[in-house]
Amino acid sequence: MRRAYSALFACALPLLLVRLWWLGIVNPAYRLRWRERLGWYSHPRPAVRPIWIHAVSVGEVNAAAPLIKALRERDRDIPILLTTTTPTGYDTVARLFGQGVQHAYFPYDFSPIVVRFLNYFTPRLLLLMETELWPNVIHACGARRVPVCLINGRLSSKSARQYALIRPLVQPMLAGLWHAAMQSDTDALRLIGIGARPEAVSVTGSLKFDIYIPPSVYEEAAALRRNLGQDRPIFMAGSTRPREEDALIEIYAELKERFPNLLMVLAPRHPERFAEVAALCEVRGLKMQRRSSGTECVPSIEILLLDSMGELVRFYAASDVAFVGGSIAPLGGHNVLEPAGLGVPIVTGPHLFNFAEIAAKLIAGGSLKVANTSSEIVEITSSWLSSSDTRDLAGRTGREIVEANRGATMRILAVLDATL
Repeated sequence: MRRAYSALFACALPLLLVRLWWLGIVNPAYRLRWRERLGWYSHPRPAVRPIWIHAVSVGEVNAAAPLIKALRERDRDIPILLTTTTPTGYDTVARLFGQGVQHAYFPYDFSPIVVRFLNYFTPRLLLLMETELWPNVIHACGARRVPVCLINGRLSSKSARQYALIRPLVQPMLAGLWHAAMQSDTDALRLIGIGARPEAVSVTGSLKFDIYIPPSVYEEAAALRRNLGQDRPIFMAGSTRPREEDALIEIYAELKERFPNLLMVLAPRHPERFAEVAALCEVRGLKMQRRSSGTECVPSIEILLLDSMGELVRFYAASDVAFVGGSIAPLGGHNVLEPAGLGVPIVTGPHLFNFAEIAAKLIAGGSLKVANTSSEIVEITSSWLSSSDTRDLAGRTGREIVEANRGATMRILAVLDATL
């Protein structure tokens, strides 16, 4: 089955390269370092065999940050090699770690490419974040006795059903895992259900709860609030995806009837869509300003387009209510713990299957409310904007839930020590 998978992957390689070229039309960074995806690297070879961590993009890099910090503190002589698949993932690596870790793009999962990668970097250990299960990578590491562990693992019911359809490919791959540290009991049972060894699966919680928020974020948020308007309510829409901006503009129009001086900060998930979203706002006749313009956000501005990188957290901290995207469109949602940890109440659409366990905790505490329609988003947001007491209680509860669920980093380290 793996040979058939490899043959299909080889046929798909030209299409993958065409896709890179196509993505590069909007974001030229996709065309840079493209050879790395084929296993050709120009990096200095690590003098010591590194710990290899694969985190797909921004969310996974942010989630891995507490563990990377802990690993570096334990032994600075062992280098960290961090791979991503997106340029925004690389930008996040550079912003969080600078030269403290080595970055490379993840190799395509075709055996000759994977072998070139392993020959070049000779990792001592591979940690795969969340659902990054690649048959040839796991097989090649196993052939070299390089331990592979899934960490911060999660598996939605949809993904479990899809994996079950290709069980002959999935089961040997899961057998190649030394251990799987899953976010919840449900995730663990699903992984075992598709073929993982029960004795190699544990529940360690979500690394996302271990998010580190520097005290400086609150100072920066206070300064932002003064610049944006101390007295005007701010509705923050973060990590939005295609078609969600249309809905949010309609939601903003309804909210503005109740709160005439409302400012909506709109932060698309992917940088290559900044121009598209800016054009959408202009077509709708909204007074929109791009953050990258560097000009003052005067009271007449209705939409502030956050078209810069690395500022999402401080804008969440400066807002009154947060919407988190990927949830109106059926994409599974994005990280709701960033605004929760900052004490900001959250509203989302109904699609949160990527964060089901996390969302359930926040929903139970009242700090996250799920809306099935745009009208419900309007009503939920209005109720919070209308009552500072209700809003503050919801925000405080969310922050307490995040604090109470910390500790996944240390539990994962304990599992790695016991397993390896």
